[in-house]
Amino acid sequence: MTTPADFRALPLAQADPHPSELPELIVEPVRRPVMTQRWADVVFLHWPFEPAAVQRLLPPGVHVDTFNGAAWVALVPFRMERLAVAGLPPFPLIGTFPEVNVRTYVHARGRRGVWFFSLDINRLLPTAVARLAYQLPYCFGAADHRRTADTITTAVERRWPRSNRSAAAEIEVKPGSEVRRNHPSHGLYEFLTSRRGLISASPRGRLRYAAVDHEPWDLRHAEIIRLNDGLVTSAGLPAPADPPVVLWSPGVDVRVGFPTRLPIDPLQ
Repeated sequence: MTTPADFRALPLAQADPHPSELPELIVEPVRRPVMTQRWADVVFLHWPFEPAAVQRLLPPGVHVDTFNGAAWVALVPFRMERLAVAGLPPFPLIGTFPEVNVRTYVHARGRRGVWFFSLDINRLLPTAVARLAYQLPYCFGAADHRRTADTITTAVERRWPRSNRSAAAEIEVKPGSEVRRNHPSHGLYEFLTSRRGLISASPRGRLRYAAVDHEPWDLRHAEIIRLNDGLVTSAGLPAPADPPVVLWSPGVDVRVGFPTRLPIDPLQ
C-alpha cells in the first residue's frame, strides 16, 4: 500500500478522490439549519487502510470512499463550542465540551459524507440526544481537549455505553506552518477535510444523511509530540501500520441540517 510519505509526494493529478465509476454525487446546502456550533482547535490524524478492512465495518448500502486506492481513517479531537438550536442562544453549561471522533469517508445513494465509528464526549445529555436524533454512536466518558502555549493536548477514556480501558487516547500535537494550495498533497488534504455531510444508519439499517455547512478550513501542518491511541482499534480496525498524516485548524463555524432518510436501494 502507498504510505503517507508516498501520498505527500503525489502530484494532484495522480491522486483523484472521485473514482470514475461513481455517479455524480449530490451536495446539499444547509438552507434551514437545525443546529449551529463551532469546532475549535481541530486536530486531524489520518491513516491509510486497505479498503476491505474498512468496508467490512460498514452496513449494506454504504461504500468506503478511497483516495488513490486507499481508504482513510481519522482520529479527530476538537473542542465543541457554542452548541445551539438554530436561532436560539447556545446551551448554557452543556454547549461547550471536548469531542474525539473516529471516522472514515463514504458514499451512499448519491451522497458523499463522513461515517463515524465513535464520538467520545464528556456530556451525557448531548450523548443521548445525538444518539436519538442523528443515530450517531456517541459515547460518554472522561475527556479533555485544550490548547496550552503552542501545543494541543487531548485525553479521553470511554465509560459508556461500555466501560473499556482500551477505548482511550492521549494526544499532543504542535501546530506548524500554513498548508498552501500549491502543496503536493493539497488534493489529499481536501479529500480528508472537505466533507459537507454525514451518513448514519438506524438500528434497522435505514440510512440517513445530514448536510453540514462551514467556511473553508484554515489548515496547518502539525507535528506529533505524543500519541497513545486505542480508539481506532476499539472501532474494530487493525492497528495502523504507518505514521499518520497530521493537520490542525483553529476552527470553523458550523451549520447542521436536519437528518433525512436516504431512498431505499431497489437492488438490496
